[in-house]
Amino acid sequence: MLVGFAAILSITSALAGVAGAGGVPADLAAHMSPISADVVSHDIGSRSAVGDAPAGSTRAGLLAAGTLGVLSRVSTADIPAYVESHRTALDAMLVNPPRASDVAALWKLIDPRKQASLVKAAPHVVGNLEGIPYSVRGQANVLDLKQTIAETRENLSSESGKAERLTLKRTLDTLQNVKKALAKHDGVTRTLIGLDTSSDARAAIVIGDLSKAHFVSYLVPGMYMSVDEQIVDWAKVAQELYNSQTDWLRRLLGPRGSQVTPAVATVAWIGYQTPELMNIGGLDLATQGANNLELSLEGLQSIRQTDPPFVSVFAHSYGSTAALLALERHTVTIDALALLGSPGSDAQSVSQLSVRDGNVFVGQAPMDPIVHSAFFGSDPGASAYGAQKMGVSGGIDPITEKKLAGSSGHNEYFATGSESMRNLALIGIDMGDLVMDGTSAGSPTETTASAR
Repeated sequence: MLVGFAAILSITSALAGVAGAGGVPADLAAHMSPISADVVSHDIGSRSAVGDAPAGSTRAGLLAAGTLGVLSRVSTADIPAYVESHRTALDAMLVNPPRASDVAALWKLIDPRKQASLVKAAPHVVGNLEGIPYSVRGQANVLDLKQTIAETRENLSSESGKAERLTLKRTLDTLQNVKKALAKHDGVTRTLIGLDTSSDARAAIVIGDLSKAHFVSYLVPGMYMSVDEQIVDWAKVAQELYNSQTDWLRRLLGPRGSQVTPAVATVAWIGYQTPELMNIGGLDLATQGANNLELSLEGLQSIRQTDPPFVSVFAHSYGSTAALLALERHTVTIDALALLGSPGSDAQSVSQLSVRDGNVFVGQAPMDPIVHSAFFGSDPGASAYGAQKMGVSGGIDPITEKKLAGSSGHNEYFATGSESMRNLALIGIDMGDLVMDGTSAGSPTETTASAR
């Protein structure tokens, strides 16, 4: 039996036979290698096949990748018709996605003309499938966004029902906000690498170039951070983080900074349905967030396999629980994690997380009712947890000597000019030793910073 990419090619051949295509091409067959049935059974049985599930070699995932493989053999002229008649199978690739590494391998085998035809015929699928290059996904999602706006406007113009019109107006407002959030700021390109235009909309916008950046930071939000109301502000936070990281790299690199500053990319990620007051008490949405964040990180790893960046996740509130759940699985590993106002998870220490060298920071603002609550099982701020303290209360930057604003309560961790944002910027560029830990002047953190 076969597993992984080889199994996908086998299924591709079978599906192609049903569609009237020939056998497996020689370039595809070269990737095929036999593996025992025991390994296949273990691999298939170890991953979930439900919606929003992590990608893996589930039977559904293999069939999904097989569908993409068939497309590699459909003629360019026939792709629109094939897509139209196989939309259910194509949409299934987003519900039960194949491994990003398998998608990346298959995509490379598709002729560039066919790739362009696929973008036009199935932009929603191409734009949201991990493993496809980010530039291609950005192009596909922008096309999907434009088409959906046009369709929504057309439906609104002909709809007379009050409830239906309200729904369509809400959808149109959401789409317009995504479009607004994509506008370039400070000369930095933004790319839409994820877009779900359903009622529980999701979106992910990259500031910078995710395919080349040396440092990549994902911003994972918590309660009430929906795409329809917050995507513009969340992209603004990502832009400020991008600017701050770039400024710090130039400062710390000295005179060479203007020429050799390593590239950064930040991701305004609203990749799950964030909770509201009525559903904040359960873990269902956190699990959804964990699944989708895991997919996103696996996608980055597949694209950047030969030149992996330094990857950080900055997660707030309920989003921190989603991030913790993802990192407890040990399927993906990141380089740094910052938890802000976190209600915790089952993990009782940093050693139970897939974060290299235990590089975990925790920020807890005064008057934040969530900190130390251990609502979902642990308190990341407890000394036994092993996370490094990250100051958020404000102070004087020991390097720039600028005054930094403090954060208070549960929702000020991303405030402009705050100690919290200053520290997040440094964590994201692997300068965690310069993080202010919130202690008094003369702390080890300040001493280290002064020595730089």
